[in-house]
Amino acid sequence: MASIKKLASQTVWYGASTIFARFLFYMLTPYLTHKFRGTVEYGKMSLVFAIIPFLYTLILFAFETAYFRFMQRKEYAADVYNTLSTSLLMSTIVISTLTVVFNVPIAHFIGLSTHPEYITLSALIIGLDALSALPFAKLRYENRPIKFAVVRVGGILVNIATVYFFLTVCPETIHKNPNTVLRLIYSPGFGAGYVLIANIAASFFQWAALWKEFTSMRLSINKTLWKEVIIYALPLTIAGFAGMINETFDRVMLEKWTPLKGDAATFEVGVYSACYKLSILITLFVQAFRMGAEPFFFKQSTEDNAPKVYARVMKFFVITICLMFLLVSLYLDVWKDIFIRDEKMWEGLKVVPILLFANMFLGIYYNLSIWYRLSKKTTAGAYITLIGAGITLVINFLFIPSFSYMACAWATFLCYGSMMLISFVWGQKTYPVPYAWKKLVAYMVIVALLYGIHHVMTRIWHNTALNYTIATLFLTLFALFVYRIEKKEFDNLFRIRRKLT
Repeated sequence: MASIKKLASQTVWYGASTIFARFLFYMLTPYLTHKFRGTVEYGKMSLVFAIIPFLYTLILFAFETAYFRFMQRKEYAADVYNTLSTSLLMSTIVISTLTVVFNVPIAHFIGLSTHPEYITLSALIIGLDALSALPFAKLRYENRPIKFAVVRVGGILVNIATVYFFLTVCPETIHKNPNTVLRLIYSPGFGAGYVLIANIAASFFQWAALWKEFTSMRLSINKTLWKEVIIYALPLTIAGFAGMINETFDRVMLEKWTPLKGDAATFEVGVYSACYKLSILITLFVQAFRMGAEPFFFKQSTEDNAPKVYARVMKFFVITICLMFLLVSLYLDVWKDIFIRDEKMWEGLKVVPILLFANMFLGIYYNLSIWYRLSKKTTAGAYITLIGAGITLVINFLFIPSFSYMACAWATFLCYGSMMLISFVWGQKTYPVPYAWKKLVAYMVIVALLYGIHHVMTRIWHNTALNYTIATLFLTLFALFVYRIEKKEFDNLFRIRRKLT
């Protein structure tokens, strides 16, 4: 239990800053849906951000995970940071340059033929973020959470300030004073491009703030280590690349395969992307958990009780995301008013519960994936994610023409659900962990039923106050039910906390 307390502490330090930073970034959603209301700019922006993760995954090559893994090897510990940083610097230069050179065909592929400059801007974002990746990993490994948090949050604040400057300050100032010098840097038709410029400013800030860590590397490569890293990281990269198909590529597929054409198709992408953001709580928690869990799992692996610790971590994780599912799904009308300021986009809200459950499955899969990371069978991760990518592609190809973004939502649900199940069955044969899986499945079924009952009630009783009262009752009853079932576990956790404080 003490080790779980340590993980919780790491998740709070690293995860809380990530959650806060991401939450600030997500808070741009209501602002941008308002600013781009009635236009296709939000859809354009979503298409660009659908392609960026692919290029970033290709550049990064799972070096963050490799860094944590190989820092455990004493014979390599002195060379890991230098070798990985040097290799990453080279790949960043090459891939970013190729992205700029081929910006026109890339823009055409994702449905933005008239804006190849967006791809050029994306290359700068990807390059700067890649150069910051290992310095951030170094901070995490060395347990330096304060600087990590300051840089993360600072980058998002720079992003928000830059977006506000270009989308509010510039047009309002020019409207009042047409001869202002701001006319030299602002063009009303550039639209979503200013969001990309803001991301460049944020990425540059983070890279500059991590300059000390970045320049602490020496340009050298331990060839023996590098070969082992590539062998270890290649399957993870394939898995990451396939994972991007599951996570973001459905926007590109939606734009290409929806029966709508032109601006109508791009707007459809914007609707789906905006509603996807309402899975924010679970998404943020999963991201925060990964930040703390990745180094924790590798360090914990040397302990005799590691499998039991992993099982307890899974239990608390599932309980948390079940509560978050109810918090979002039962109060969906509140969240939509906060995050989506274009009422035309509310038609896509029906995808939210599906995507919430999909992200629950994804978070559980991240927990389960420890078996192939520790057992050096990273090819298993690649196979599992490729299966998921295949499910995503097939379902979207077959059903987007008839069901639009609903097909995307169900494809995501089935993809992550399949990955979770395959990883669980395969992992238990290779690295058995005593997960209380029957109990965890029961918790997820219960929250799904509570949502379903509440959804039916809201259709029958069009009384907002009554609906929120029932929602609060359901959420409270589930929390009390779980506490009663897991009272011993919670008491042990709180007892350890009191001892440590």
